[in-house]
Amino acid sequence: MSVSTAPQSLPTVVIQPTRGWASLGLRDVWEYRELLYFLLWREAKGRYRQMAFGPLWIIIAPLIQMVIFSFVFGTLARLPSEGVPYPIFTYVALLPWQFFANGARNSAASLLSQQHVIAKVYFPRLVIPLSTVLSAFVDFLASFVVLIGMMVAYRITPTWAVLTLPLFVLLAGATALAVGLWLASLAVKYHDVSIAVGFGITIWQYLTPVAYSATLVPEAWRWLYRLNPLYAVVEGFRWALLGTAAPPDWSLVFSAGFVTVLLVTGAFYFRRTERTIVDVV
Repeated sequence: MSVSTAPQSLPTVVIQPTRGWASLGLRDVWEYRELLYFLLWREAKGRYRQMAFGPLWIIIAPLIQMVIFSFVFGTLARLPSEGVPYPIFTYVALLPWQFFANGARNSAASLLSQQHVIAKVYFPRLVIPLSTVLSAFVDFLASFVVLIGMMVAYRITPTWAVLTLPLFVLLAGATALAVGLWLASLAVKYHDVSIAVGFGITIWQYLTPVAYSATLVPEAWRWLYRLNPLYAVVEGFRWALLGTAAPPDWSLVFSAGFVTVLLVTGAFYFRRTERTIVDVV
């Protein structure tokens, strides 16, 4: 009696370059979800390595900004805070803003920072910027715990509007990913894009009602000011948690539609860039 020792056939993976405006390959991203978890864990673990305060910087950074804004705009400039203490008025806006800013900034530089991995191993490149936005979301959750403590200290009780908060968080994350996909694709060819991102985000912050109330913007220019997607996010947070801003209106619908288009086109452009990314980086 003989036993067959013929090797079993193994699945074959064929890697082909994309042609034209290829599909997004979302199924590949799902199949490589374990890699996404690994990148997320590695970034969270390695970002604060060899730092005295370590992960505490996740909480310290927005608190420092809150103190500075409260002193400059609340104490010195005496800007209105719509009837709530200036520190929590600012901190509520800082959380979604930093979620967006960190996600967009890190995803814009993600391909260049991971070029040593991209050149050696195949995997859907979309996993890289996606992991940076998810990492920014983890930081957001940690900072949100401080916000809960501040609301208890100031005796602020949210209304039913707090149930809409995930909508504004999703819009902030989608905006970060959309901006990051476009900038990451451009940064592959033009490395100075990564430098310009810092200046652009700083300017964008002062065009968003983070450190001040949107009511300070002249009425004649307010319609243009509200085209900013982060306006809907920040004002949505204040409405949902503090009840200070006006309820969501057409600006939220416009922002959601605009960000959706920006995200889809950015994903396709990012996918198209994958054809030559190894040769360029």
